[in-house]
Amino acid sequence: MTKNTGAEGRSKQQNHNPSVLDNFKPLLLDVSVPLGSYYLLKDAFGMSTFAALAWSSVVPAVRTVWGVVKERRTNALAGLILVVNVVSLLLSFVSGDPRLMLAKDSGVSSVVAFGILVSVLLGKPMMTAGMKPFLVKGDAAKEAAWERLLAGASERSAAFRAKEKAFSVVWGLVLLAECVARAVGAYTIPVDTMVWLGNVFLIGAMVIGFVVGGALAVGPMEGMLAAEVEAGKAEQRPEVAVAA
Repeated sequence: MTKNTGAEGRSKQQNHNPSVLDNFKPLLLDVSVPLGSYYLLKDAFGMSTFAALAWSSVVPAVRTVWGVVKERRTNALAGLILVVNVVSLLLSFVSGDPRLMLAKDSGVSSVVAFGILVSVLLGKPMMTAGMKPFLVKGDAAKEAAWERLLAGASERSAAFRAKEKAFSVVWGLVLLAECVARAVGAYTIPVDTMVWLGNVFLIGAMVIGFVVGGALAVGPMEGMLAAEVEAGKAEQRPEVAVAA
């Protein structure tokens, strides 16, 4: 019975941990569905450029709202993106300008970027919520080590917190750069080209964020987390020996 229970526990833990595809699925949907919808609505159904942009932009907002309703929870980053998307979408409808509809995406990037940078100044880096599952992987020992490191209960805590903040700073700066690129492109590049090129900017920014953030912060944090787990095990060994 004990063996079966352990197997079931490991199975549940594996099912609980999302795969790489699971983590990137929302991004793939938010890029591919609006892009495909735009060309389908414009070319197949003969909608105007603005109408096709407007209706295709509704898809990510609806998906985000549905996710919040279904899971009955959200985080600060997801909530910020949703609010900015809705407000900018309403402004675009009022103006009726397709280029403003494209430029709204740069507004989303800039607000999210500033939100991330402000969260670092407040000592609560916004990108930590997305990074933690990759490092902890549902492991109880790593979870405990993570909490000790953030609470300042370890000699590695200062370095760990510095890397945690660095990860969010990288993403904030990358999104600001993407914002500038989108804003310039929205008013200088043909609309049909910018519809797909804007997604290239987004994917490029994310690749840079993951590569630079991974090298600068995630890798070192993973090493410190592993060292803290081993330190925790070493502290428990004397207690076990005394009990025996």
